[in-house]
Amino acid sequence: MPPSQAEQAPVVVVGGGFGGLSAALQLARGSGAPPVLLIEPQERFLFLPLLYECLSGELRRWEIAPRFSTLLAGSGVAWLQQRVQRIHPDDHSLSTDDGQRLHYSQLVVATGGRSLSFGIPGVAEFSRGFRSLADVDQLQLLVERLRLRSRPLQRLVIVGAGASGVELACKLADLLEGSAVIELIEQGPDLLPGSKAFNRDQARAALLQRDVRLRCGTRVRAVEAAAIQLEPAASPGGVEALACEAVIWTGGVGGCVPELEPALPLDPRGRLRVDAQLRVSGASDLFAIGDAASSPMATPEGDPDEGSLHPATAQVAYQQAAHVAANLLRLRRGEPLEPFVWNDLGEMLGLGIGQATLTGMGVTLAGPTAFQLRRLAYLARLPGLQHQLKVAGGWLAEWF
Repeated sequence: MPPSQAEQAPVVVVGGGFGGLSAALQLARGSGAPPVLLIEPQERFLFLPLLYECLSGELRRWEIAPRFSTLLAGSGVAWLQQRVQRIHPDDHSLSTDDGQRLHYSQLVVATGGRSLSFGIPGVAEFSRGFRSLADVDQLQLLVERLRLRSRPLQRLVIVGAGASGVELACKLADLLEGSAVIELIEQGPDLLPGSKAFNRDQARAALLQRDVRLRCGTRVRAVEAAAIQLEPAASPGGVEALACEAVIWTGGVGGCVPELEPALPLDPRGRLRVDAQLRVSGASDLFAIGDAASSPMATPEGDPDEGSLHPATAQVAYQQAAHVAANLLRLRRGEPLEPFVWNDLGEMLGLGIGQATLTGMGVTLAGPTAFQLRRLAYLARLPGLQHQLKVAGGWLAEWF
């Protein structure tokens, strides 16, 4: 790109999720900030870590899903409500669904993730997800129907006993109040792989208390309209058909990135490969964060450790957003980029209505107090000071 054109072109952030919005807002702060354009097709930002509280009614929709027009007012960030169809790294441009061709000086891909079916028959056709407000609406209707009908042997199946599956299972069990059996299916040997031992123990106790049936070491062979086919750990090669009202799929997340022309290498989960500085391999002015990035841990020398990737969590995405904003400013000043180093602040999990567990920052706690601390921690991560104050005011009014 000619130098004169590069000076005029904005820094573009594609994707207004947790990482993308944070990166755009931090880039636009302070004197000497570059022009920043956020491209996001949705009307509302969605704070995914609190989607479970929206399902249970503990939080209101506007608290976790404010409008971008409100969040970005006066921030210095321009917003284009479009979907990016294709990125052209060679000439620093992108194409949108409505046919626009826009140029950028640097670009951050923060388009988030999508559920992975792993090629299992019926997952795309018959299972539900839990990554949007529409998913919340559908699950609330399902819960209401099951509670009103209250037939014997009604069953919901949740696939994936990671953090999403465990949190969802506990919330649904509390909402259903025994109206349906919940089966939690995990292919691995235990729930919450990679989690802290305390949180794993608390989660196991919470599932047991709510009579959620955890099946570890169990593979999903197929999903059908009103059943799921499982291969139990006790009988490899055998198939058990389990009738159910619905299958909710939380079994894995992959990248959801726009098409790149020419194509750049993706990892097996469809994420862009980035170096320790969060720059996409093969494109000097292209960066990626969050679920869109396959991000290696940095060695003590600052080199990427390809055998160890950062976890796909909101905490990592938030820290990457701050780091990529700082690196972009360094790049524009002609300074060397610094490697991203993740600061593990601990782990928090919701375990039903009004219940949570947390470890980190010298605190190990479970129960209602942990639930309130978790909400306060996420309050500090909500975008925009005005929105934080509005949400905090609503919470204080409820408490008093």
